[in-house]
Amino acid sequence: MPPTPSSSRALAAILPQIATAPYEAHQKARTFASRYVKASQYDVAIDVLFQSARELLKVGQQGSGTDLGGFLIDVYEAKEETVTDESRGRLTQLIALTGSNGSWRKKLIEKSISWSAKFGPCPAGDPDIHHYAGELLFKEGALDLAEPHFLAAGKRDSARLLAQLMVEWLNDSPEIGLFAPRGVIPYLLEGNILAARTFLSHFISNLITSRPNILAQSSPLIIGETSDEIFVTTDQVLNFLQLAIRTCQRAQGDKNKTIREAWVRLCGSYQSKGGLMASPPMRKALSEIGQLYFGFPPPRGQAGNPLQDMFSSLFGGEAGPVQPRTLTPAVTPGSGIGLD
Repeated sequence: MPPTPSSSRALAAILPQIATAPYEAHQKARTFASRYVKASQYDVAIDVLFQSARELLKVGQQGSGTDLGGFLIDVYEAKEETVTDESRGRLTQLIALTGSNGSWRKKLIEKSISWSAKFGPCPAGDPDIHHYAGELLFKEGALDLAEPHFLAAGKRDSARLLAQLMVEWLNDSPEIGLFAPRGVIPYLLEGNILAARTFLSHFISNLITSRPNILAQSSPLIIGETSDEIFVTTDQVLNFLQLAIRTCQRAQGDKNKTIREAWVRLCGSYQSKGGLMASPPMRKALSEIGQLYFGFPPPRGQAGNPLQDMFSSLFGGEAGPVQPRTLTPAVTPGSGIGLD
């Protein structure tokens, strides 16, 4: 019986050279890994590439380390490696070590997400990789780069950090209504009401702390017989978004005429006030939400899913053909309430 293949021989030849001859170490790692892949010894190739890439990145060899990290992902794909804590963990370690200089990290993040979309359960890419990348970029102050990762992650912690990001991004701007929908609308379009609520709750809470005069009345309104609360603010978009989330929570597709009519009235009431609510992008997004949650037919000639289009442009690839979608979220009963 032949011995179990091991990476120790290759690593013994590669790792000692990294400090003094990083280029030669990089070339050896590629050569060894290619041989292992040709022999279908994928796990050995993965170990050689990961350890070699990690050590190269530790000594500041971003180009060589990122190249081996990309090769590692190619081996993942050849092996059809699924997303697990171990396979994900190798990539997040390399992403952390890559550093913020140049485009190396961006390339590694994008390739990691592309692999995880193919071999994980989430078409937009693994939520944990997205969250990790978003948090890393947020801590470095790259707010615009962190935003799409928090949206794609869809986790509760991602929504919380996205709210903090948006409030920091908002800074002293009076245009509050331009920032809050950037968290709420994409989450709703993905049927992720928990993330939408978490985002808006933390956004408003952080906003009240920094701008207490945003409140139009000091005490929140209690919705119906539930303990759910609405903060009445001086910003009409914030008021609308709070009500929109709660209306979507009660959606039952086209089965509940009362809730469908409540959605139409809610949108009509706020769009009639003009401003952002009446803008074409907002109208298009609300129309899509109406189709998803309340079973309204799409307008004639409507283009694709706006969130799908956004993610396609951000992470590469083309949007697929438009397929009608409907969502039926978990219902939390409660009566409606209007904010003028």
